[in-house]
Amino acid sequence: MTQQLEIEFKNMLTKEEFSRLCTTFNLTDENFHSQTNHYFDTKDFALKNLKSGLRIREVQDRFECTLKEPAIGIGLTETTDLLSKKEVQSILSGNSVLHAHEVEGRLQALAIDPHDLKILGTLQTKRAEIKYEGGLLVFDHSQYAGTDDYELEYEVLNEETGKVIFDRFLALHSIPRRPADKKIARFMSVVKKKRGL
Repeated sequence: MTQQLEIEFKNMLTKEEFSRLCTTFNLTDENFHSQTNHYFDTKDFALKNLKSGLRIREVQDRFECTLKEPAIGIGLTETTDLLSKKEVQSILSGNSVLHAHEVEGRLQALAIDPHDLKILGTLQTKRAEIKYEGGLLVFDHSQYAGTDDYELEYEVLNEETGKVIFDRFLALHSIPRRPADKKIARFMSVVKKKRGL
C-alpha cells in the first residue's frame, strides 16, 4: 500500500494540438503505453458526492486499486493497493468485492460499505510521460463510451512553481487554457448524456 499527495495541472487538448505536441517532443507509438481504468461507485454516487473516486487500473501486468480523496489544503490524497490479475477478474465479474485492505479501510472511514460498490464502466488510455522542468508531463489519449479525448497533465511537487511552468508551457505552444475535469467526471458526463440523464 502507498499513500501520496498528488499535485497536477490538467488541460484539455484538441486532436491537432495533441499531434503537434507529440511531434515537438518526438513521441511515437513506441513511447505510449496502454492502461485501462475501471471506475466504481455506489448506486447513489456516494464517492462522487464526497469529491472522491475509486478505480482499478491495469497497466501491462500491474493491477492497482486507487482511492482518490481531496487532500487537506491542495491536491488529492491517493491510497493504492496492488491486486493480482485473478483478484481483478473476480471483482470485475461481480464474484467478489475489493481485496484492497488499505483502500477498504479508507472507504469504511468515509462510511462507504465496499459491498455497495458497482462498476460504472471502463476507460482506455494511451499514455506517454516525459520529464519537464522538475515535473512530469503526461500526454493522454482516452477512449470511452464512443468518445475520444486528449489531455495534458503536469505532475509536480510544488503547486506554485508548477502553475507558473505549466502556464508558460501552454503559452509557448499556443494552447488555450481549457480546464480538464478528472477522467471519471468526463466519463460520467458522456455516459449520462448517452443515457439521456
